[in-house]
Amino acid sequence: MSLKHAVLAALLEGEASGYDLAKLFDVSVANFWAATPQQLYRELDRLSEAGLIAARVVQQERRPNKRMFTLTDTGLADLLAYTAHQPKPTAVRDDLLVQVQACDAGDTAAVREHVRERMEGARGKLARYRRMRERMLDGRDEETYLRESERVGPYLTLLRGMAFEEENVRWGERTLAVLGEREARRAAGDAGRAAPAR
Repeated sequence: MSLKHAVLAALLEGEASGYDLAKLFDVSVANFWAATPQQLYRELDRLSEAGLIAARVVQQERRPNKRMFTLTDTGLADLLAYTAHQPKPTAVRDDLLVQVQACDAGDTAAVREHVRERMEGARGKLARYRRMRERMLDGRDEETYLRESERVGPYLTLLRGMAFEEENVRWGERTLAVLGEREARRAAGDAGRAAPAR
């Protein structure tokens, strides 16, 4: 997937400024596609030059003018064609998993701390995603929302982000338990070997 299609998909929500899109990426798209504001602004320029989005300038008092972007018919057609293509398989590259893989020969205490940090980050994202879910549902149950909502894509990708972070927490808890038990056994063995013979 390219940033191009992530931006086009985000503009299905309606007209937005680059700042609005950066916020949208940060809170709802980041669970499946990360981009910096600088990357977004560069991509918006490319998409505008390609005719996939239209830009208009909004005059503002006491603040810089801002550009607002909308999808063009060409952009919608491009997005339609994109959704018909077979997606590439997910490829995972995770430094933490390499550290866990090597923990038997490495600094297990440091690896455990890295796992704790990952879990803390996952819990923070989960809390944010759950708040987003409640705002989307707006008092409705999920089935009512899915039946009545004009668009369900953002909700379904949010569910995937939640499931991913929930699994990060579950895996982290299991990993910490296993590494903790091994450390305790190793410490008990070291203490037994260090005890003087009677």
